Amino acid sequence: MTRILLIEDDQNIADGIIKGLSSHHFMVDWFSDAKLGEMAIDEGVFDAVLLDLTLPKGDGMSVLANWRKRGIDTPVLIITARDAIANRVAGLNAGADDYLVKPFALDEVVARLQALIRRSQGRSQSLISYGDVSFNSESQQVFFKGQLVDLTVKEIAVLEQMLTHQKQVHSRASLEDKVYGWQQDIESNAIEVHIHHLRKKLGNEFILTKRGIGYYLNPNI
Repeated sequence: MTRILLIEDDQNIADGIIKGLSSHHFMVDWFSDAKLGEMAIDEGVFDAVLLDLTLPKGDGMSVLANWRKRGIDTPVLIITARDAIANRVAGLNAGADDYLVKPFALDEVVARLQALIRRSQGRSQSLISYGDVSFNSESQQVFFKGQLVDLTVKEIAVLEQMLTHQKQVHSRASLEDKVYGWQQDIESNAIEVHIHHLRKKLGNEFILTKRGIGYYLNPNI
C-alpha cells in the first residue's frame, strides 16, 4: 500500500482527498499545520507528500525548503490555490516535484502521485517483477508464475515495499512504519505473520531472513 503524507489545513479538502486516495489503495496520514507536517516526515516512511502552501504555523514553501536542505528527497506534489506562474516557478525551484492548482480532479492527483512515485523508484511502468512474482502497483494485483494470487491489503503493502526496494534488508520496524498508519494498532508479531503468509503463497525461498536485522528478497531466484 502506498503511503502518503498530506499537509492541508482545509478539513473538507483533506477529507475528500483521504476518501478518494483510499479508494485507490493509498494510505494517508493527514496533518493540518506546517509545524506538525514538517516533523511528520521523520516519523514515517512515506512514498510521497501532498503539500499545501498556505498553512497555520508556517508556510508550505518553507517546509519544503527545510526538507530539501536536510537532504530529504521524498517526492512532493504541491496542491495550492496560488496559481500565478511566479508561484509555480518558486515552488519547483524550492524542490517540489510537481505543482497542482486548486480546484483539481482527484484522478489527476492520483495519476501525478503514481508518476512521481514511479520516477522516484527509477521505474517508468507500474509493473514490477522479481523472479516468478509480478506486481502491478496501480491495480495492486500480484501474480505468481502468471497466476493471480489472493493477498491481503497488508501482505501487498509488505510485498510492495520489498519489491520497490529490492536490494535492501527491511527491518520489522521499517515495514511497520510503511504498512501501518499512526492510528492503527499493531500486534507485536504482525510483520512476522505477513512474511509467513507471503512465503506460503509465493514460495518459501522468495523472502529470506537476516537474523537480528530483517527480511530481504532472495537474490538467487
